[in-house]
Amino acid sequence: MTALRKYERLESPGLWRDQPGAQRREVIVGLREATLILSDPKSELPLTQWSLPAILRLNPGAMPALFGLDDEGIETIEIDDAQMIEALETVHTVLERRKPHPGRLRFGLTMATAVACVGFVVLWLPNNLNGYATKMLPNATKATLGAVALADLERLTGSPCSTLQGDEALATLAERMFPAEPTTIEVVKEALGHVSILPGNTVLVPSLTIESIDGPETLAGMIYAEKLSAPQVDPTEAFLNHAGLWATIKLLTTGAWPPGAGYGYAEVLLGQTTVPTPDASAMIAAFQAAGMSAAPYARSLGQGSPTAPALIAQDPFPNDMARPILRDEQWLAAQSICLQ
Repeated sequence: MTALRKYERLESPGLWRDQPGAQRREVIVGLREATLILSDPKSELPLTQWSLPAILRLNPGAMPALFGLDDEGIETIEIDDAQMIEALETVHTVLERRKPHPGRLRFGLTMATAVACVGFVVLWLPNNLNGYATKMLPNATKATLGAVALADLERLTGSPCSTLQGDEALATLAERMFPAEPTTIEVVKEALGHVSILPGNTVLVPSLTIESIDGPETLAGMIYAEKLSAPQVDPTEAFLNHAGLWATIKLLTTGAWPPGAGYGYAEVLLGQTTVPTPDASAMIAAFQAAGMSAAPYARSLGQGSPTAPALIAQDPFPNDMARPILRDEQWLAAQSICLQ
């Protein structure tokens, strides 16, 4: 998120209340690419994380600043650090500017109603609305949906692992892989058996996977394979398909996501066992654009892979011609992110 460049890795103390009436708890507030991580100041273990697009200022102009995830202030964080407050206010301002114009949303609703009157919606809406919404939703809204999906997944996977060095290494890899498409790579310790992609370009990697592979090129290949597999449903569209038609309609017409609409997505995502079969030419193009060698990933596929021979034969950077992705100590930090 461009608005966060000057605040990258910003941290401050805060007082967190996880529910009304609960005692406030001292935490370390950490600003990340798309989330606000609240950690225990003694153990440095993450306690929870908030999606940046969902954060609201509950007491504008007052100090210390009070932030929450909804107007009711069910869960709140109290911050008196001026720089952190400025950062959160900046993010809120940027996201507000990116929201669709309300007049356009009202016009879209009117048109949809008119179409329904003549029966077109009956044929078109169920099969096409989610694909249409996926193309029209701004990135900030997709990030919010990703946070909702991740929150549901945490029921089974636990919160993503996080260390300062590990987070920085994964952010470096993500920027190398997707320079024009801000992406977050998260590692989870439980339940997840394969690389998965959530709305808002959040990539989930099982800890057992990253701990067992031999380098960042292999991890990059696994992520590209998941993203470029055919047929591949866009992660946002897949999540909307699970949530249902009326959740999508409410999102498009009011900008609000119905509470509980994403529940159960974790079971759907974790139940997917199909091995991705990406097109070799698309994979080679992705490796070439990122300045990476395809051979390490190809070798990890084994001799029976139909894709591996082409990746090796057409490797855009054979014989270590590619510039390094991560230093050895950075890759080790990424691999051990869940072992700290």
